[in-house]
Order: sequence, then structure tokens, then C-alpha cells
Amino acid sequence: MTKPHEDPRAADAQPTTPPPAPPPTASATPRRLTRRRLLKAGLIGTSATIAACAAGAAWLWTTSDIDTAGTIRFVNRLAVPPLDTGRRDGSGRRVFDLRAAVGSRRLRPGRPTPTWGFDNGHLGPTLRAARGETVVVNVRNELTETTTVHWHGMHLPASMDGGPHQPIRVGATWSPSWRIDQPAATLWYHPHPHGRTGQHVYRGMAGMFIVDDPSGGPPGLPGRYGVDDVPVIVQDKNFDGDNRFDEASRLIGGVGVLGDTVLVNGTIAPYHDVTAERTRLRLLNASNARTYRFGLSDGRPFALVGTDGGLLPAPHTTDRIQLSPGERAEIVVTMRPSERLVLRSHPPELGADFWTSRLTGGDDTLDVLELRAAPRLTPSPALPGVLAEPPRIGSADGRVDRRFELANFMINDRVMDMSRIDFGVARGVTEVWEIVSTDLLPHNFHAHGTRFQVLSVGGAAPPPELRGWKDTIYAPRQVPIRVAVRFGDQADPNTPYMFHCHLLYHEDQGMMGQFVVTEPGRSPGRPALHDGHG
Repeated sequence: MTKPHEDPRAADAQPTTPPPAPPPTASATPRRLTRRRLLKAGLIGTSATIAACAAGAAWLWTTSDIDTAGTIRFVNRLAVPPLDTGRRDGSGRRVFDLRAAVGSRRLRPGRPTPTWGFDNGHLGPTLRAARGETVVVNVRNELTETTTVHWHGMHLPASMDGGPHQPIRVGATWSPSWRIDQPAATLWYHPHPHGRTGQHVYRGMAGMFIVDDPSGGPPGLPGRYGVDDVPVIVQDKNFDGDNRFDEASRLIGGVGVLGDTVLVNGTIAPYHDVTAERTRLRLLNASNARTYRFGLSDGRPFALVGTDGGLLPAPHTTDRIQLSPGERAEIVVTMRPSERLVLRSHPPELGADFWTSRLTGGDDTLDVLELRAAPRLTPSPALPGVLAEPPRIGSADGRVDRRFELANFMINDRVMDMSRIDFGVARGVTEVWEIVSTDLLPHNFHAHGTRFQVLSVGGAAPPPELRGWKDTIYAPRQVPIRVAVRFGDQADPNTPYMFHCHLLYHEDQGMMGQFVVTEPGRSPGRPALHDGHG
């Protein structure tokens, strides 16, 4: 049996059926740019005149941004995903059980929304284990099609990674097992079926996986799950007239679905009751395409304490943190009694031209979550001055071992091929990779089975928010990013890891490749193609 919430407040915060939320104001849900509306506006079609095109361009410009700042009534208590610490088997392994299934949620007034998810039919529990433990996750597929479960940010054998080479057939159970050997970090899990990742994630299949330090980590960090240590899984959705997720409405920006409604842990217009002076928010951008630039509504600074791969060397005081799809950040917010703050996404810095930026969410302002401080707050200790050892596996010496060019739904002019291994790297070797985006669209870069140290951004030293361990990084146009990547002791010449853009529409279109880790001096093999576990 899995364990329930460790804190009663966390259990209260996750109702089986969340209360209905009032519809956002008109300014919070502007009309989206579907093909039908573009046809009506005369923006496409051979009969469009120059005047119509000019008028249409003006309409396109004025209707393609979203601004919900100050317009959302936060009336729904933030749902906190159940905390699952698993069970011990006879060998001392920590065992988790996940069930991928269809469900429904009453997310808005009216009909329930059909969803997909783990265990409860939408999103999934927060799995939690410590470094040094061996874990087993039994994943049963009760969906209507084959899926996978990828452990994003986890260091593990390629055969346990959950990428497209580990499909789980309908009715089958997959039981990967591995020993956790990495620092404490906020990771997550989500499907990764080839060509269908975007649809599966958009329907609600995502959950957090927290890795703990067995020593407890540095003292002073908030750590009561669901109380002052809160998962914040952010996704944007579009709804059709029947309250279904609209998977077809895409902006013409070429990045896939950009939603006009923000959900946090599956909750629309959420608030969280703050009971301590300091609250740790574990931010996860689980959206398909949208990049967020998080800050607080009154502009006050917060402490950034962790990113994708774990804690930063020291707390970094800032008032903004930008996360592209798949990236995570841990921030600590300090509040006074009885005050209210809104976690807000400000227009992200996409590094694109003004048209592309506007059409891909670069001008959007979105209110995300309200923090409500109690009249009396539990005192919190000061944050420690040192959090973790900084990454030290590479140096900015000008060496580049591999270059990855992101453009036209391809990486290095290649579309993903399940039967092709793009390259092999030797176990125990550190390489320097250069990543550069060369077309007009926003892109980022994620590598499976490893983490990396950022060496430089555009030839300059990385900013403080990029000085910890990363596994996903945004790639502004024509800004080379160099990272040092080390490959551990898990060699398998026939089972690949993925590297890809984590804007899921781009990934599904083929902006992905494969690499294997080999024994020193050995060549890559050939991936075995099969139709799934079961």
C-alpha cells in the first residue's frame, strides 16, 4: 500500500473532485487563433487582398497576447498531489505502483473534463525516495493506447529510462528498477511515446518525483510537504464548448498548443494558505509549449535555491526565474502575516523577433497562484549560505566535442529515426556539447540519463540561475550554449537515450535524436525495436 499524505493539510488540499471554479473574466480568456478564425479574417486563402491582409495582420497583432494580471479571482484551494513514499519489499527496495488510466475532473463549471493521468485519472502522486535507495515502479497501462513513462532528470540505465524504446502495451505492466545515485532534486515523470508525447502530457499525464538527501540536506530549507514545501505543477490549457481539452487549437507561431487558462496541480484559479514565514515552491513547467517567467505580483525578490538537477551552490536573490517546458526551479518566498501575493508569469525573454515572440507567448502575462498568509506565521530559520557543491566537471577552454543545431523540426538536419543511433559516447567520459538554435522558433534542449554543467552562454559565463546542475535548457536564437556532460557507469550499446527539444510539438515532429553509452573503445550497436512490454 502507498502511504497517504504526511501532513493533514496536504490531504485536505487534494479533493477527489475539486470544487467548480467560476469562469475567468473575458480578458482572461481571449479568443484563440484557430484556422477557422484566420479564414474568416481573410489571412489565408488565394483571394485575400492586400488591404485585407493588412487589416488581418493588425487584428492578428492585437488579439494574439494574453494578460490576466489582476483579473483572476482565486477561489479554489490548491490541490496538492498525494505524497507516495512507496512500500518496502523483502529485498529492501522501495516499491511504487502507478496506474495510467482515463479519468475526468470538474475543472470548470459545467461538464467534467475527460482526462488522462496516473492512479486518480489526472496528473499523478508525488513519488519520493532518497539517494542510495533502489526503487521499483510498477506501471500498469489501462489507457486505450500504448504509452511509456519517462523519469525526467533521473540517472538510470537506458533500458529503465522510459523513452520511446520502452513502450507499455494496453493492459500490460512495466516494472523498471534502478538505484538512485544523484543529489537531492525535483524531478518529474511523464509519457514519452514516439510521436504522441504531446497528446499524452496535454491530457494530464505528469507527476513529480522528489529525490532526497539521506542526511536531510542543508538545514534551514522549508521541508513540510504540502505546507511550506509545495509542488507547483504549471500547465496551460484550452477548453472547447464541452469543457474538453482542445488539442487542435494552435497558434500560428509553430510551437503547438498555447493555452489561455492556467492550471496548477490541476487547479484553476488556485490559492495556497501560507502558515510559515518562508515557503518553498517547487516550480515545474509541465506545459507543452509555453515558457514562463515567474515573479511575484509586488516585485519583491525571492531566493532561488535549486534548479533541474538539485540545489544551487548558494541561494540566489532575484525577482524573476524563467522556465521553458521541462525545466524546474525551487524558490523560497518570504511573507508577512495576513498579506497576499500572486505568483505571476511575466512576458518571457524568448530572444525571438517581435512577431515570433508575440505569436509564441512572448507578450503574455499570466497570474498563476495566490499565496495567502495567515494572521500568525510560524517562524522560519534563515536560509543557509551554502547549499551544495558547484558542478566541476568541465571548463570553458574553447573545446567542443559535439554541436547540436536546432532548426526546422530537426537536429543537425536529421529527423528522429527509431532505428538509427546518432552517436555513441564512452562510459566515464566528459564531453563538451554546443547547442545553438538557428531558425525563428523558440527551442530548448533536454538530454536523457544525465545532467550537465553550463559552461557558457553566448561566449559569456553563465548567469547565477544556470550555475547548478541542469538537464534542460532554453536555447535563444543564434546564442551558442556550451555544456559539459559526463556519462556514468551504465553502458548499453543497443539501448539509446534521447536528446530533443522539449517543446513537445517539436519533439513529436521529429526534433529528437538518440545516443548510447558504450564501453571505452566499443562501437554503438543497433536498437532493438519491439511493440511493448507485457
